Amino acid sequence: MSKTVRPFVPLNVAVLTLSDTRTRDNDTSGDLIEERLKTAGHQVAARSIVREDLDKLRAQFKNWIDDAAIDVIIATGGTGMTQRDLTPEAVKPFIAKSIPGFGELFRMLSYAEIGTSTIQSRADAGIATNGTVIFMLPGSTNACRLGMDKIILSQLDASYRPCNLVELLPRIRHEPAPK
Repeated sequence: MSKTVRPFVPLNVAVLTLSDTRTRDNDTSGDLIEERLKTAGHQVAARSIVREDLDKLRAQFKNWIDDAAIDVIIATGGTGMTQRDLTPEAVKPFIAKSIPGFGELFRMLSYAEIGTSTIQSRADAGIATNGTVIFMLPGSTNACRLGMDKIILSQLDASYRPCNLVELLPRIRHEPAPK
């Protein structure tokens, strides 16, 4: 019996760079994420660079999470271990379900490139209370390439087998939780 081929479903994705030093002229990580998304057929619904300030970051995440037109947020930067690295802390209040496998797989794949230095990454993912999927990547362009090419793009492709996040989105967003 042959399996039905699922059609590609373009998603609206917001790209957030967290940095005190990057601008649109030198945001190579944000550029890479945007290029990969567009090449895959997705829409970049919004793109922003925000300084690593907890209140500003939370406001930007909340704005995009509250926007029903945005399906996915991909953040780059702020996942390290210094005091300025605030992405997981900024996102935490909005996460209803964690996706621990993303960070685990990211660090496993990253180990092949940077060895044990991968333990310094707090790359993570989760699903916001309204169903927006959020990925948090390190700020390095190589780390973004790895995350996009080896994990995120296939999970944002409705035709990827055996399963993907796209096919779950309707249920994530609209199916009531069991009581």
